[in-house]
Amino acid sequence: MADVANANIPDVSSDLRDKLLGHKTVLIWAGLFALIGLTLLIQHTAPDTLTAPEHALLPVADWLNQFLDWFAALFQPVLRTISAGLAFVLNQINAILAGTPWIVTVLAVLVIGHFAGGWRFVIPSALALLYILVTGYWVPTMSTWALVFVATPLSILLGLALGIAAFKVRALTHPITVSLDLMQTVPMFAYLIPVLILFGFGPVPGLVATVIYATPPMVRNVYCGLEKVPNSLVESGQMAGCSPLQMMWSIELPSALPSIMLGINQTIMMALSMVVIAAVIGGFNDIGWLVLSEMRKAEFGNCVLAGLVVVFTAVIMDRFSAGIAKRVRTPHHASEAPLPLRYPHLSIGIALLVGAYLLSLAVPALGDYPKSLTFHPAEYLDDAVAWFTSQTYAYTDAIKAFFLYGLLLPLKIGLKETVNPFTWGFEPGPLFFAGYFALVAAAVAAARYFAGWQLALGVTLLGLYYFFGATELPWPAFVATIAVIGWQTGGWRVASIVLGACAFVLVTGIWGATMLSFYLASGAVLVAFLLGTALGVWAAINDRVSAVLRPINDTIQTIPLFVFLIPIIMVFLVGDFSGMLAIAIYAIVPAIRYTEHGIRNVSPTAREAAAALGCSRMQQLLQVELPLALPDIMLGFNQTVLLGLAMLSITALIGTTGLEQLVYEALAQADFGKGMVAGLGLALIAIVTDRITRGWVDSQRRAMGMARRNGL
Repeated sequence: MADVANANIPDVSSDLRDKLLGHKTVLIWAGLFALIGLTLLIQHTAPDTLTAPEHALLPVADWLNQFLDWFAALFQPVLRTISAGLAFVLNQINAILAGTPWIVTVLAVLVIGHFAGGWRFVIPSALALLYILVTGYWVPTMSTWALVFVATPLSILLGLALGIAAFKVRALTHPITVSLDLMQTVPMFAYLIPVLILFGFGPVPGLVATVIYATPPMVRNVYCGLEKVPNSLVESGQMAGCSPLQMMWSIELPSALPSIMLGINQTIMMALSMVVIAAVIGGFNDIGWLVLSEMRKAEFGNCVLAGLVVVFTAVIMDRFSAGIAKRVRTPHHASEAPLPLRYPHLSIGIALLVGAYLLSLAVPALGDYPKSLTFHPAEYLDDAVAWFTSQTYAYTDAIKAFFLYGLLLPLKIGLKETVNPFTWGFEPGPLFFAGYFALVAAAVAAARYFAGWQLALGVTLLGLYYFFGATELPWPAFVATIAVIGWQTGGWRVASIVLGACAFVLVTGIWGATMLSFYLASGAVLVAFLLGTALGVWAAINDRVSAVLRPINDTIQTIPLFVFLIPIIMVFLVGDFSGMLAIAIYAIVPAIRYTEHGIRNVSPTAREAAAALGCSRMQQLLQVELPLALPDIMLGFNQTVLLGLAMLSITALIGTTGLEQLVYEALAQADFGKGMVAGLGLALIAIVTDRITRGWVDSQRRAMGMARRNGL
């Protein structure tokens, strides 16, 4: 009877809790907007609202330099010994690759390509290698390959050990996760400063930095692969009496091999990308150094030719490693045939290589490619670039001016400071600003009507950001805004992460530089996300568009960061617009892929229900598919931000200001403290964005009854 009575009583406590939470949310947001208004009113009379007071700054950079000095004095002899050993191994492998007849290397690559993907890999690889030979970049390319061949095995072994440790020792999972986040978000140049000081000048600092940078994807894939091992396999091993070591090597690692092979593919690509970046410290005559030196001399013809070598190398390594990983995932039946028949590629490859080597002894031209057969059309390319820029200057300059005065400058210094007769062609008055805020109010009302209060708040904040600019926003208002967003999406834990990150930026004196990086990254990410989402929607509803975009996306993600700068500075020269364009192009891929994936994987039941209600195709897309795909789309936004920040650190080479420039200056000055503080500032931007986005995605998944995503 008591149960029946209780069943008739409404859940008053749940309703009351929801109402109280709603009132609390309203009060917090109202207080936030009151704080924003107050700080904007007093910012000109209180300069400490634009940057932290001098007395609040802490000499964190000096402390880091003192620590590195102590560490170097204690361990430098050991590290220099390790450096000498690594240099010996690297030089020997480089000598072997450079001294091997080119015909032997080409045939070895083609045999591996046939094993990985058949003739569809062999023919493009042959053309790529022919290009490298004919343009005279064979020896520098072998130096780059030597760096990758030494760094990749070290990264794989280190990643395998850390991934197993994170899986087996749960107390290490969180520390390793935090370390991986930092390793993947600290700018590439920041890696080079401490290793340059500890390991000395030469190729070894770049090698060590490459090993560190390329390890995280291996760790994550090993961990994820081990987590996916079926419990039935583990129980079978336990029943068979396997020891923990036997369980790992005989059951868990073989079962996780597909994920591990994917990690190896990503590690190879990360290693190649970092090897090219590491060329800024010199010490090795590799292809990355040639690209950088030609870029500095503005010799675009040579820069393009060398950059294509990097692209072709990246494509070959990516396709080969992915193809081999696919073969590993495909089950093969055991065979009792003779060894040469069981491994035809190995036996045929050995025969071909031995024959090619003997032939190169008889024909010297097959050993060292003759210089008389090289063709280096750099001058023709320079002439073509000059002609193109002169013919298209009016259009490219108009595009540059549109984005510079219409997007970047307002995000930097605010619309109120940007609009003047020089930039927009007129002097703004009260009517202009009233019209702007009326437009923002209309956009807020539309967002509230069609999507709810969360989007309306977002539009409001964007309108204020565009009007006042990143460098003119008072830091108390900015910090409070990000903290409230963190609380709203991920609770007090995410809000505390936001506050800690902002406190670090403030007390280290890099707030101004952080806002410069924030404005450029936010503008580029906005362009990449909006355009990428639109293309993703188009690809999801049109298979032909999807087929066209897929190889373009693959190519963009394969090309090392460095190479993106070459065509952009050829056409638009250096500056913030070129930096924004490079970031947007590199970061657009996740927005496209996650949007398409989210829409294509909407439940057929939901589509059928919408069709049964008489929804048109557009209504089905806007009211059913996009809302259900929103968690995936936001994960794409998260990845767009992370890739954008990775590219942002490279744009220091073309004159952007902000934290990325501080890191680059610190590398030139060998100032570990300055570089690490600025690098951590960029890393914290990425981590805060990641935590906020993932918190929101998890809350949406819970609301939809979907599982939360786990993993490192």
